Amino acid sequence: MSNLLPLHDRQDAGQQLAPLVAAEVSLLRFRYPNAQPLVYALPRGGIPVAAPIAQSLRCPLDVLVAKKVTRPDNPELAIGAVTADGQVMRSRHAGMMETRTSLWRSAVQTAQASARIQQDLFSGGMKPNDPCGAIAILVDDGIATGLTMAAAARALQAKHPAAVIICAPVAPSRVVPFLKHWGDRIVLLAAPRSFLSVSRFYVEFPQVETEEALDILKRHHQTLQESGLR
Repeated sequence: MSNLLPLHDRQDAGQQLAPLVAAEVSLLRFRYPNAQPLVYALPRGGIPVAAPIAQSLRCPLDVLVAKKVTRPDNPELAIGAVTADGQVMRSRHAGMMETRTSLWRSAVQTAQASARIQQDLFSGGMKPNDPCGAIAILVDDGIATGLTMAAAARALQAKHPAAVIICAPVAPSRVVPFLKHWGDRIVLLAAPRSFLSVSRFYVEFPQVETEEALDILKRHHQTLQESGLR
């Protein structure tokens, strides 16, 4: 386990990640000098992690929703992930549920409908920033299977950013090669072999309520406006 862990809370995670992300952005700007950073958080837990990163970069903070696709007969078993705009990632361990079956299509549609509702809630009616030509930084509070992060990264890649940085405090070491297919850079504080759950790497890991997440987004937006950056 890294000596940076355990993390106190999500804000601590974001503060520790911020200089690492800034260093990667600086390196990428040698290749893409006109590319501006944009931070995208996976809600809800990724929002308090992403805020210190966006503050450090003095850039916008948006939300990108990806939902797990689960088996109808076992809601705890993730068999894929889908974004609000329909980018689908299927687990190799989805069992016998083939992508052509009505059960799979129904599970994807249910998850996507939920993602659309949450995306509308967090966007507040505002059009998200266009990542085309930007350095898009995708943030969550931890990565377990990598499915939702991969689906979100795929959604960003479809909009032609200059580069995608996948960022989280922790992820299992076995998932890192998979993530490298979807991100130009991977920024982690630790990638341990033993990984039971994201929560074990935090001292405090309460559920992030919607009101708290919306407040973080609102405060960041106001700070950018006051600084004349948006």
